Amino acid sequence: MYKDKVRKAVIPAAGFGTRLFPATKVVKKELFPIIDRDGKAKPVILAIIEEAISAGITEIGIVVQPDDVAIFTDLFKNPLSKELFQKLSPQNQEYSQYLQDLGSKIVILTQEKQEGYGHAVFCAKDWVQNEPFLLMLSDHVYRSDTEISCSRQILDVYEQVNQSVVSLTIMPETMLYKAGCVKGVWQDLNSDLNSILTVTQVYEKPSIEYARQHLHVEGMAENEFLCVFGLYVLTPKIFDCLAENINKNLRYRGEFQLTTTLDNLRQKEGMTGYFVKGKCFDTGMPDAYRQTIIDFR
Repeated sequence: MYKDKVRKAVIPAAGFGTRLFPATKVVKKELFPIIDRDGKAKPVILAIIEEAISAGITEIGIVVQPDDVAIFTDLFKNPLSKELFQKLSPQNQEYSQYLQDLGSKIVILTQEKQEGYGHAVFCAKDWVQNEPFLLMLSDHVYRSDTEISCSRQILDVYEQVNQSVVSLTIMPETMLYKAGCVKGVWQDLNSDLNSILTVTQVYEKPSIEYARQHLHVEGMAENEFLCVFGLYVLTPKIFDCLAENINKNLRYRGEFQLTTTLDNLRQKEGMTGYFVKGKCFDTGMPDAYRQTIIDFR
């Protein structure tokens, strides 16, 4: 149905970062620093882009507010001044050149009006065209438990099943208020939970009562549920589903969301869930960001 190899990644980064205010009044949350495994202080979005590149992605579209185009262009496209470049260590001079090379793989896209995460994804439609793509949250970074990166794991599953794939992790019921939740049937219950799921429902931030009644997955503890890990491989059919919601003005809490649209996509084409062998680190809230600073390296 679609080509097997996924070449493009989309990173929506047009939010206001209200949960990290007032810091986000002067610094975009995607540019908050973290210390990576290599000991370098990097903006969060750079770690995300490197995750995508390591998985074999060759083109990356970052969706930003129009007023922020210059900021992201400066990071990835503009070279340092000669004076500043000469002040860097030889290793950082080399890294500066690496950033320029990375910039050649990056396209800056815009969301003219901030109307939700699903709307931001829709703004990448013309750039993505008729291809499957990797969708990445702009405030999550990942660390694989294996030699295969988290993004590569989900891309490998897509190449097996040739339909949209949502990455999954386990969350206690007390955390459901902040996550999209998935129900489905394990394709091989005899293996461990690091396996593939046929998705039968996707639900945005369910109540504990709803989850207990409708979203429990066989083989899991009563108070644990499968939630979205933050990585997706989506077919271009998602844009038709989003367009339908936008044209009908179907909003969730005032915005065009992605998770509710994912269930429409599942109904049209089917969907696979994959329990990722790895950890997801949230940088979008103060306490979570603090913990990421401690744990990510």
